Amino acid sequence: MARVAFIGLGNMGSGMAANLAKAGHDVRAFDLSEEALTKAEKCGCLRAESAAAAVAEAEAVVTMLPAGTHVRAVYEGSIFGNAPHTAILMDCSTIDVGTAREIIEEAQAAGYAMVDAPVSGGIAAAEAGTLTFMVGGVEKAFTCAEPFLQIMGKAVIHAGGPGAGQAAKICNNMLLGASMIATCETFVLAQKLGLDPQTFFDIASQASGQNWSMTSYCPVPGVGPETPADRDYNGGFATALMLKDLRLAMDAARSVDGYVPMGSHAEELYTRFSERGGDGKDFSAIIKMIDDSWQAPEGSSPPSPPPGHSGR
Repeated sequence: MARVAFIGLGNMGSGMAANLAKAGHDVRAFDLSEEALTKAEKCGCLRAESAAAAVAEAEAVVTMLPAGTHVRAVYEGSIFGNAPHTAILMDCSTIDVGTAREIIEEAQAAGYAMVDAPVSGGIAAAEAGTLTFMVGGVEKAFTCAEPFLQIMGKAVIHAGGPGAGQAAKICNNMLLGASMIATCETFVLAQKLGLDPQTFFDIASQASGQNWSMTSYCPVPGVGPETPADRDYNGGFATALMLKDLRLAMDAARSVDGYVPMGSHAEELYTRFSERGGDGKDFSAIIKMIDDSWQAPEGSSPPSPPPGHSGR
């Protein structure tokens, strides 16, 4: 078994680190949160006093951080020069493609093998070890990273060179965000036209309109398999994270002069929902803005609603 440094023990990272420890690896974990460190210790990880201390003598390093600025700060300030050059570096954060490529270039210049390996699957999949990893990097780095990623996921796919994992992730989530909005609109319209939600689900899930947002993550409570909609849209994939990914996708599209009208409109609608206090709810809760049943949290100041909506 290997010594693995794990930096970033948030909702996703905590489950991922726990699975590495469960597999028998010597996991040295670090996070700025005392609560996160305590939870990691209970799951079999050993506490590190700093990121630099975590990576010392590590054979593998995994980072799961909020944004590109955090990733750059941790790698440049704590990992490069402190981790052994034989360690494989794996950044599983979701960040912009440009930053991912730059950091991997810095790693290679410093003598390290590194991949960008963002994930899909959410908190439950992180805890269950059933994530999907989209991996960018040279073939040799991917080969070194794959055994560790397989412990945390059900699918580990080499997307291409440095930054390709991030490109795949933001494209996937742009599709997810847009398809969820279309699914929500469709259910709302179906009900207004007098169709029973379960009946419509039974039809559409076996017809040409079938999609993951409908059959696996239905935004209507009590319809289909259990989803965050059955828990008042709590848990799952927060609106704030979906909006982050959509903004990354829009930045990427602008950088290559990409035409993404559906993605752009999805970003606009999730921005509106976020401004109305939806950040903490699962992204499927946008159905409540579409059907006008959303009640903005007390103290929020929602912007003007789109035409035809009351703005609740």
